[in-house]
Parts: sequence; C-alpha cells; structure tokens
Amino acid sequence: MVRANLVSVILLMHVIVGFPFHARGLSMTYYMMSCPMAEQIVKNSVNNALQADPTLAAGLIRMLFHDCFIEGCDASILLDSTKDNTAEKDSPANLSLRGYEIIDDAKEKVENMCPGVVSCADIVAMAARDAVFWAGGPYYDIPKGRFDGKRSKIEDTRNLPSPFLNASQLIQTFGNRGFSPQDVVALSGAHTLGVARCSSFKARLTTPDSSLDSTFANTLTRTCNAGDNAEQPFDATRNDFDNAYFNALQRKSGVLFSDQTLFNTPRTRNLVNGYALNQAKFFFDFQQAMRKMSNLDVKLGSQGEIRQNCRTIN
Repeated sequence: MVRANLVSVILLMHVIVGFPFHARGLSMTYYMMSCPMAEQIVKNSVNNALQADPTLAAGLIRMLFHDCFIEGCDASILLDSTKDNTAEKDSPANLSLRGYEIIDDAKEKVENMCPGVVSCADIVAMAARDAVFWAGGPYYDIPKGRFDGKRSKIEDTRNLPSPFLNASQLIQTFGNRGFSPQDVVALSGAHTLGVARCSSFKARLTTPDSSLDSTFANTLTRTCNAGDNAEQPFDATRNDFDNAYFNALQRKSGVLFSDQTLFNTPRTRNLVNGYALNQAKFFFDFQQAMRKMSNLDVKLGSQGEIRQNCRTIN
C-alpha cells in the first residue's frame, strides 16, 4: 500500500510540474525494468569527472546542443571519422568540444551491467542534465528511449548557430527547430558556464562597438594577446550555474556578439532583464527549454540502433 501510494505521488508530481511520462515514444521509466541503475551509473561518471575537472560541465551541456541541433539527439556527435567519412566532431565548430571520455566511461559501465540496452544518445542527454545540476543549476527529468543514429557528416555542422548571429537571426534559426524567443534566451544562459576562445569574439575588438563596455573590451583584448585559442570566461563564475551571465549582458560585458545582442535587441532585452533579476525564473525556463532540446528529432526503434561503442556504428 505504501509503495502504491508513493508511486501515485510521483505520478502526480510529474503531472503538476509538466513532466510528461511519454514524449514522442520516449518514457520517463524506459529503463526501469531493463537497466534500473542506468541513470545512477551515468550520474556517478559525471560527478566523478566534474569533481576532478569542474570545467567539463560546460562541455557536456555544449555537447548535447551540438548533437541535437544537427541530426537530432542521436549521439551523431560521438562518432569518429573513418577513411571514407569526416564526422561531425572533426568540424571546426566542434574541435573545442570536451567530455567525450565521460560518455565513454558511462557507456562502458552501463554495458557491463546491461549489454545492448542503453543508447549513447540517452547517455549524452542524461550527462548534460547531471552536469547542470552538479554545477548548481536546476534538476530536470527527461524521458528516455532515444536510439543512436548512423549518420555523422561534417557538412551537416553548417547548421550550427554562429557566435556572430544577431538576435533576429538566432530567433529564426532556433525557431526553425521549434524554439521560442524565450527558449533562445534561456538556452543562451548555458553560457553561465565555460569559456569562449578569442577566435570567436576578436572581430568585436577591431571595429567600434557601442554595445561593448570599454573596460571589458580591454579585458578581451588582453585575452586575445595570447592568441586565437586564448580563453575568456563568459562570466565571473565560470563553473557555477547561476544568472551572472545575464547580469554581465546588462553591463555590456557579453563575450560573444551573439550574447550581447540579446540585451541590445528590444525583443529579447526584457527576458535578459527578467533573468538577471530573478534566477529562479531563469532556472525554470532553462529546464523547460532543455527538456525541449533533449527531445529534438529523436530516433526511435528501426530509425537507429543501440551502439555497443559510442564512437562507432555497430
């Protein structure tokens, strides 16, 4: 009776906070019978890695985005290039991605316990979620059941949004994938973690830019004195998931043009101001948008496979 009541409460909680148990063939309880420890195994791999190197949290979140935005959330970003094919991960846009070894570790441990059951695509989605929470962000549940794709081509990465897009272009690019302007601003808040390389923002330093604080421009210039690969944190708390990124935009201290444009544009400025004022609101909207991102164009059943090794198709 107690167990039945507990299940009823959990079900009710998922309904109240908007967590569908089934989304496009996915299910919150997908591995309950086939691999009940899957989520805990992934979480342990993520936590152990981030304790050793907190900067990898940003890498895992970015990996999910770069995976899902191309061929959908199908772990195509994990596939290695072959002599006959240059894969997504070797695109210039993806060369700075980090965290592959965390996915490999989780996959190896899951395979040892439940061979051929848990997809690499689900592991990428769970790892990003766990990284957000580990860094101090909101916890959100996601349905599982994604299958792994069999295609990974460098030319597909041309669809990744550029750091040089303005707000209208970002809204259109994301809108084509079903995201609202609010989603765009909330997802951009993932830049509360991590760094940008000089090559992605140095163009802002060569022409007068009234949207860039002069003191911060000097900071960026000093960073770029060390070369194109020199790194600049997006905000002052690079390893903490908070709303400091939006506070920086208000101070005209966004690192990328595609960051600062969100404050410069009236259509998105109010969202930036709202998140800068209310971190809880940012967290709520971010988890909603990440749930949507994690469900983007997923493959099911015969559309994909369950890879034995995340780096190669079976």
